[in-house]
Amino acid sequence: MCRNIRQLHNFEPPATGDEVHAAALQYVRKVAGSTKPSQANQAAFDKAVAAVAAATAELLAELVTNAPPKDREVEAAKARERSRQRYAS
Repeated sequence: MCRNIRQLHNFEPPATGDEVHAAALQYVRKVAGSTKPSQANQAAFDKAVAAVAAATAELLAELVTNAPPKDREVEAAKARERSRQRYAS
């Protein structure tokens, strides 16, 4: 599950609210040990996702770097190449 959490810092354009929420959702799913909570746990699950998303957004807003922003397409191409090499026979 955690492989779906992507780096969100130092990209141009910056991470969207949807990307932050998706990362928070993956984190909470991993910690909870399930991809879909029961009805009894839904409220706690949703509250945790909102809290993690808020903390992530705050973190991203406060991080500073001197490195130039990364391009999402270039980074995706690098990841595809690493994956291709990893799974090549």
